[in-house]
Amino acid sequence: MSEKNETNGDKRLEKATFAGGCFWCMEEAFEKLDGVVDVVSGYTGGHKENPTYEEVCSGTTGHYETIQITFDPSKISYNNLLDFFWKQIDPTDEGGQFADRGTQYGTAIFYHSEEQKVLAGKSKGELERSKRFDKPILTRILPFTEFFEAEEYHQDYAKKKKLQYGLYKEGSGREKFLKEKREQHYTKPSEEELKETLPPLQYHVTQKCGTEEPFKNEYWNNKREGIYVDVVSGEPLFSSKDKFDSGTGWPSFTRPLEPDNIVEKMDTSFGMIRTEVKSKYGDSHLGHLFGDGPTSTRLRYCINSAALRFIPKEDLEKEGYGKYKKLFKK
Repeated sequence: MSEKNETNGDKRLEKATFAGGCFWCMEEAFEKLDGVVDVVSGYTGGHKENPTYEEVCSGTTGHYETIQITFDPSKISYNNLLDFFWKQIDPTDEGGQFADRGTQYGTAIFYHSEEQKVLAGKSKGELERSKRFDKPILTRILPFTEFFEAEEYHQDYAKKKKLQYGLYKEGSGREKFLKEKREQHYTKPSEEELKETLPPLQYHVTQKCGTEEPFKNEYWNNKREGIYVDVVSGEPLFSSKDKFDSGTGWPSFTRPLEPDNIVEKMDTSFGMIRTEVKSKYGDSHLGHLFGDGPTSTRLRYCINSAALRFIPKEDLEKEGYGKYKKLFKK
């Protein structure tokens, strides 16, 4: 199979190929992402033409269960896909994934270009340095060769066989593992990574205790439902349910979504005595806490938009914050 870029109307589409254990689970996860045009389950990396599912499962063909993603890079980048990929797997397990054992269920990134190879290597290195996992990252980065589509009954299995798929996913241990990892290990990247990845304003605010302009920042007037997380670490901080218009031109909240993720410190800068608000794991400067809020507690968390990333309620599941969906049920 020759490697070609596809087009969708006037849009140029690209391919990404990942192995993450059971392709039913991987296909179902990536199909939720905006910018992903198609996800197909199949087999990659082996030495036999057109292998069957039974042959691959025997572990004798050298293939991995994989998914091939067609995506629109104007809507979602390859880096975004890599970040999402790491959140779907246990990259420290070289013997398979969860209940599925054998090399055919191993994890790998199959790069389609030199650019993808470089980005995959960089992404893996960042994951290793983050210490999110306390074991070596064993996911392989391999050249893409040929992709063979799996049998039709494997395609969109999560949609076709909802009950069977749900029982399998829960019983495999994947869901439990990923949930625990999502709720742990919010970490602060290295200074070098922060300088490279954060725009100047976000770096100035979160790392140098800066303050953005009022009424000219991203979220001061945001009225959508969802949660706000630390732009550095991803730890959940505030909910739209507790957001109010303070008239100051900055996002203001009456209380934190996760109080344990908020650190309060005395701030005596500029000849004033104030309470600085920081994130626990990201150690980001967020803003300040004042005692003139609208509720009985009189709390007003005055926060810089540049320190936050907003996740709308419809994206909570795919972004790994599904536990907060219940906040927005009617």
